[in-house]
Amino acid sequence: MKLQRQDFRFFDHLRVRWAEVDLQKIVFNAHYLMYFDTAITGYWRALAMPYADSMATLGGELYVRKAGIEFHASARWDDRLDIGMRCSRIGNSSITMAGAIFRGDQLLITGELVYVFADPSTQTSRPVPESLRAWLQAFEARESMLDVKTGDWTTLSRAATAVRTQVFVEEQGISQEDEWDAADATALHTVILNRLGQPVGTGRLLQDAPGVARIGRMAVLHPLRGAGVGQAVMVALEDAARARGDSEVILSAQRSAENFYQRLGYTPKENRTTTSALRTSPWYASCAD
Repeated sequence: MKLQRQDFRFFDHLRVRWAEVDLQKIVFNAHYLMYFDTAITGYWRALAMPYADSMATLGGELYVRKAGIEFHASARWDDRLDIGMRCSRIGNSSITMAGAIFRGDQLLITGELVYVFADPSTQTSRPVPESLRAWLQAFEARESMLDVKTGDWTTLSRAATAVRTQVFVEEQGISQEDEWDAADATALHTVILNRLGQPVGTGRLLQDAPGVARIGRMAVLHPLRGAGVGQAVMVALEDAARARGDSEVILSAQRSAENFYQRLGYTPKENRTTTSALRTSPWYASCAD
């Protein structure tokens, strides 16, 4: 059966670089396998799966057993390609991923990658864990990959601490003394969990002034940025602010995150060190979109 765009929930995207074309001025055939392999990384991200940590929790690793491609038409320099990936079969110890590369609606390349779930120390096969099997099936059934929890510090501190430690302390070099403060005890917290129950994102909501909420400590694990986890945190906190009657939300953000907040409807206000964002009435309507 010829694969079509609607057969895929997940797509990765790229433009063909000059270094990837051959003397015929078309993409050299070996690069298509690289395109599929790169798209697989994006597929795990779409599952909200921090790959290394998740595989360690599952007690195994995925190894490629078989890889094949079929050529229908050629990609050329500067083409914008859409690479669809889907899990097409789960066996006892194997997982088969089907891929297709499109230029617009034109199918260029199809591929198949067969992975074996195995013990990482011996590379001997193991049965695919039921939790991983269910995770893949849920994604292909177009179910949500995120579980949103909102509550107080007593309830969510362990999960929130895990994410904030990885992002702020280990990645950004913020000291432990500066990261943890008394505001955690009074704030409302949101934590995003994946299908393994691993915390992958967090944020907190404070009362800045009567009717004014402040969002802070927004963090998403590095491997999952761009997969919708941060937006899920923001929506949950905005909904909580709306529920308690706040009329606006403010936050401070690093300049590198400015575009993320602008896409969510926040308006930047410049100062010397940070970008503050203000969402004014009718921000509720935007939240409901």
